[in-house]
Amino acid sequence: MRKLIAGINMTLDGFCDHTAGIADDELHQHYNELLRDADTILWGRITYQLMEGYWPTVVKNPTGNQPVDDFAVLVDNISKIVFSRTLKNVDWNNSTLKRDVIREEVLRLKQQAGKHILAGSRSLIVSLTQLDLVDEYQLCVQPIILGNGLPLFKDIRDRINLKLSKTKTFGSGAIVLYYEPAGRV
Repeated sequence: MRKLIAGINMTLDGFCDHTAGIADDELHQHYNELLRDADTILWGRITYQLMEGYWPTVVKNPTGNQPVDDFAVLVDNISKIVFSRTLKNVDWNNSTLKRDVIREEVLRLKQQAGKHILAGSRSLIVSLTQLDLVDEYQLCVQPIILGNGLPLFKDIRDRINLKLSKTKTFGSGAIVLYYEPAGRV
């Protein structure tokens, strides 16, 4: 069975904001490795539109920064499933639109042959967590305190115990915490 990995950047005070992190070469290389080990990414509308509004332009007009340009190509080529009730269509390369997160559909996706499946939107990570579908959390904690924003695990109703499996530290001070579910209480 394929592993569903919830990966996201967050601030030290627990908020998710894709524009607030330190996106240096080392972090891009980390996410490039993650994308190379996956063949599908799941996003909500907001993250999809943020990514679709920037990365295809880098594919067409590379920056000259190899880790950034590599990320653009990898994210452009990966299969993208976008969950949205408001979008009418998705036009980015290899994108499919779904209206609802349905547990059985995600389970079928996990049972297909292939590489890992990534989830990279705050609201989608919450939905997948509530459906008990996440096999691993990769939380990149940025050395930033925002003071406000969208908390990552807002709307989680039940306690979920996690087991730390490893950590990865970056020169910027960011740390990726790798957690696996240890069961619900």
